[in-house]
Amino acid sequence: MVYTHAALCESMRLYPPVPVGTKEAAKDDVLPDGTFVKKGTRGTDWAEFRPERWLNRVQEDEKWRFVSVDPYTYPVFHAGPRDCLGKEMAFLQMKRVVAGILRRFKVVPVVAEGVEIEYSALLTSVVKGGLPVRIENRSATKTHE
Repeated sequence: MVYTHAALCESMRLYPPVPVGTKEAAKDDVLPDGTFVKKGTRGTDWAEFRPERWLNRVQEDEKWRFVSVDPYTYPVFHAGPRDCLGKEMAFLQMKRVVAGILRRFKVVPVVAEGVEIEYSALLTSVVKGGLPVRIENRSATKTHE
């Protein structure tokens, strides 16, 4: 579940559930650690899906360990007095879906050839026109639509 947690964080970093609150530098600034941030900065590899950015190897046992960052660095659930009360419940529910459903079924997008899936950043994240999928049983050829 450590890698699953990292993959969920990375997915929400790229596609936040409430994208209206996305963050970028509004003006040139200097962070408390002395890092200069230019206006409009999002980071050098912000568009890459890399769950490993949330993980560190533990030397003794070579296992992955999740590395939490402060909520101001990762504002998906906001920060300070207005942070999301449901953050832990949201992670629990997402992990239950992964553990209970995705290990038994594949969720395959059903999109016509040449059609791009278009992410729409409204108050909450949606896929423009919806996202039709086919559910395939991983242990058999039987499918459910």
